[in-house]
Amino acid sequence: MQMASENFVVGIVLFSQIAVGMLGNFSILFYYIILIVSGKHLMPKDLIIEHLTFANCLSVVSRGIPQTLLDYGFKDFLDDIGCKLIVYLYRITRGMSLYAMCLLSCFQAITISPSNPRWIMLKHRATKYIGPSCSLSWLMHFVLNIMTPARVLGPSYNKNATNRMNYGYCSWFASGNFATALYMFLLCFSDGLGLGLMVYSSASMLSILYRHKRQVKHIHRAQHFLKVSPGNRATQTILILVCTFVISYSFSSIVVTFTTYSKYPMLWGVSTFLEMFFPVFCPFVLISNMMSISSLFLSCFGRRQLPPRMA
Repeated sequence: MQMASENFVVGIVLFSQIAVGMLGNFSILFYYIILIVSGKHLMPKDLIIEHLTFANCLSVVSRGIPQTLLDYGFKDFLDDIGCKLIVYLYRITRGMSLYAMCLLSCFQAITISPSNPRWIMLKHRATKYIGPSCSLSWLMHFVLNIMTPARVLGPSYNKNATNRMNYGYCSWFASGNFATALYMFLLCFSDGLGLGLMVYSSASMLSILYRHKRQVKHIHRAQHFLKVSPGNRATQTILILVCTFVISYSFSSIVVTFTTYSKYPMLWGVSTFLEMFFPVFCPFVLISNMMSISSLFLSCFGRRQLPPRMA
C-alpha cells in the first residue's frame, strides 16, 4: 500500500470534511427525530429540509469515503458490484439534493410573495403536495439514473480498457452511441432545469426583500434595522444555501471535466472536496437559523418548548 504525500494531505482534509459533515447532518436529523417523537407537526419546509439532510448524509458517505480510502493508499477495495452501487447511490443523492434545494427556494419564494388570491391558492397547493413530492422525487431519481450501474465498472475490470475512464476506485465505461448521448443530455437537462429554477426563485426573493425593505424603512426606520423578522431570516438562510450550492456545483463540474481529460489523479480529491462542500456546509447554516442545541436538550426534559423551526 503506497501513498504519495500530497494524496495523504488530501485524505486528511477529506476525512475531516466527512467527520464535520456527518456531525452537522446527524444533528439536524436528530432534531427532527425529537420533533416527531414529541408529536410536533412538521411544516412543509421541515419536510424538505429532512429529505435534503438525508440526501446530504448519503452523498458525503458515497462520495467522500471511497475517495478518502483511495488517497490513503487502499487499492481495489470495491469490486464491480460495489462500484455500481456506490456510484448509483451518489448519483441519486446528488440529484435529490439539487431537487430539494430547488424545491426549498421555490417554496420560500412563494411563501414570502405578496398576498393576493392567486398566490394564496398556490401556497395552499404547494403546502399540500410538498411531502408526496419529496417522496416521489426519490423514485424519480432511482429511475432517471437507472443506466448508471451499466456504465460503471470495477477497477480490476480489464475488458475494453481503451473505452474506460479510470477514476481510481472505480471506472466509467465511455461509449459514443446515440442512446448514451441522449441519456447524458437528459441528465444535464434535468440538472440545468433545477439550477435555473433555483436562480430564478432566488432572484424573486431578493426582489421581494428589497421592496419590503424600502417600504418599512419609511415607517419604522430604526426598528427595521435592529430586528430582522423570522421570515426574512429564513429567506436569507435559503439564499445563502442556494449561492453555496450553485458555486460548489459549478466549480466541481469544471474540475471534473478538466480532471477527466488530464493526467493528474490528485485532482479527483479536489473535485470530491468541492462536491462535498455543500453537504458539509448546509447543516451548519440551518442550525444557525435555530435556537441553540442546549434549548433542544432542555426541551427533552420538559423545561422548555422545542426550538422554533424555520419560518
